[in-house]
Amino acid sequence: MPPPLKRLFLTGLLTLLPLWLTWVVGKFVFVLLSDTSRPITGPMLTRLASDFPHFAGWLAQPWVQTVIALIATLLVILLSGVMAHRVIGQRLLRWFEALIGRVPFANTIYGSARQLLDILQTKPDGTQRVVLIDFPHTEMKSIGFVTRVLKEQGTGRELAAVYVPTTPNPTSGYLEIVPVEKITPTDWTVDQAMSFIISGGAVSPESIPFSVPTEAVATHAP
Repeated sequence: MPPPLKRLFLTGLLTLLPLWLTWVVGKFVFVLLSDTSRPITGPMLTRLASDFPHFAGWLAQPWVQTVIALIATLLVILLSGVMAHRVIGQRLLRWFEALIGRVPFANTIYGSARQLLDILQTKPDGTQRVVLIDFPHTEMKSIGFVTRVLKEQGTGRELAAVYVPTTPNPTSGYLEIVPVEKITPTDWTVDQAMSFIISGGAVSPESIPFSVPTEAVATHAP
């Protein structure tokens, strides 16, 4: 006897969902990386195709320009990584940062992004980096990254600045200020949390905490 139609539909959906998520994330990354270098590589390739139509006419094809732009972006990223590990690359980076520091508004954006990345790459002091908070309401949890711990003016209560990224693009999100006793700590690493966010929850450890530990509530109780 064949399985019910509903079961077949759910089985097919669960089979295709990871493939669809992989396609969505891969397409987002591919388009993002290729569009980064396209303004530079596109005119160059078009010029070569027009100057040498018999030998380089294929360079005018849109898919060829997309692939070359993607490769160019990846090469720049790899070259930046190599240079960052060398003395001359570190000097160039410090010079570039000093140059940006003199540009109004740009220095704020670059400095904030640089500090956020540095924080996520270092171990936190006293507070777990990856946490869960009540967002968007108390019956739901969202994964966030604690960027720092503040003190409430007047009471001295500890407040955590928590960055809550969106799925599947973690570069956008929300900044929430949450009492430390209201956050749920996890034992996840930043890499595990990012995989969970980008995959839409498809890639995750087997278990996750949901309730605030009672000892944390008792510790921070007035």
